[in-house]
Amino acid sequence: NSVGKLERFTWNPTQQEWSLFWSMPQEDCDVYGNCGPYAFCDMSKSPECSCIKGFQPLNPQEWALGDFTGRCRRKTGLNCGGDEFFRLMNIKLPDTTEAIVDKRIGLKECDKKCKNDCNCTAYASILNDGTGCVIWI
Repeated sequence: NSVGKLERFTWNPTQQEWSLFWSMPQEDCDVYGNCGPYAFCDMSKSPECSCIKGFQPLNPQEWALGDFTGRCRRKTGLNCGGDEFFRLMNIKLPDTTEAIVDKRIGLKECDKKCKNDCNCTAYASILNDGTGCVIWI
């Protein structure tokens, strides 16, 4: 439709009209990147967007009004070798255009590889069994 929503309609011959059968996205969190970088979306919370641990809204007033386009920024500067990673579960992974994938190593090796690269911003295992590695730079 005109706002970018994918909709499927079925024809109802009795009422002689189209009926909405299915649409996507169904909620704001279904839209990739809805909350911007370094943030996550949770429809069970209000507001649904939150900055990940260690980050804060660049413009808290905009966030308070529900405008999440202003991004999240680090609370403190990067300290290569002294920073820590926080575990995030049950979230959609970020875009992989600037990521490195290594199917041969597990999560422990992935953690070590990421912590030895000052450009690494995140890492994850590819499969549920902890194998494979993706590193975001």
